[in-house]
Amino acid sequence: MTLHWKLVVDANDPHAQADFWAAALGYELEDNSALIKRVIDMGAAPPAAAVDSHGRRAWRDLIAVRHPDDPYDEDTGMGLGRRILFQRVPEVKTVKNRLHIDLHADPGAREAEVARLEALGAVVAHLVKEPGGEWVVMTDPEGNEFCVQ
Repeated sequence: MTLHWKLVVDANDPHAQADFWAAALGYELEDNSALIKRVIDMGAAPPAAAVDSHGRRAWRDLIAVRHPDDPYDEDTGMGLGRRILFQRVPEVKTVKNRLHIDLHADPGAREAEVARLEALGAVVAHLVKEPGGEWVVMTDPEGNEFCVQ
């Protein structure tokens, strides 16, 4: 048996984080606007639970990105494959991640990829050189570590 899963990332600004990671990975922002309209119209959530984002309604405190080639539920907009959900939390990140994403650049393209990610708002933390390889440790706009191989 296999399970459907998503990676959930705590964030102070889930929409900014989703924008960064969608651009970094080439993913798409999920469009949950039809679901949000139904939920609010039923009275199951207040209108203040949603915001306008990229010209459509989105949950204020949750937003996901999904791989553009993966299926999604047309009724809810939720991805059915590779996806990352960003959820608002009140506290800021204070310690090193226990889980992180590794990005794999094409051979010889790591420096260009690092520069592209810096232009999106990432910061280089340090370069790692070990007998098993080299990679760049970076942080996203909220300080979450990730690596570029």
